[in-house]
Amino acid sequence: MSKKIKVSDLPTFDMSEALRSSEDIATYLNLVLEENDPSELAHALGIIAKAKGMGNIAEQSGLAREALYKALRPSSKPRFETIQKVCNALGVKLVAQPATPSEAS
Repeated sequence: MSKKIKVSDLPTFDMSEALRSSEDIATYLNLVLEENDPSELAHALGIIAKAKGMGNIAEQSGLAREALYKALRPSSKPRFETIQKVCNALGVKLVAQPATPSEAS
């Protein structure tokens, strides 16, 4: 019989600690974008900002630190301008691609 583990005994997982490289960040952001959920995108950008240093990202984006926290919380709906400023500060860009592959001509 296997030993039972309490949920409270499990280690906590912090995604910001797993984002160590630009490739990790891009992969994570692409996975979130595939979900097509604006509030999840804001939350993911907040996690990435935390990984890179929230104060640093606030300074580079020109947003107040408190405003950045508010804009990137899970339930937020930030303006596109805010998303753009944060992405620029994070060193990532959002790229458009066809939703479905087109047939070869």
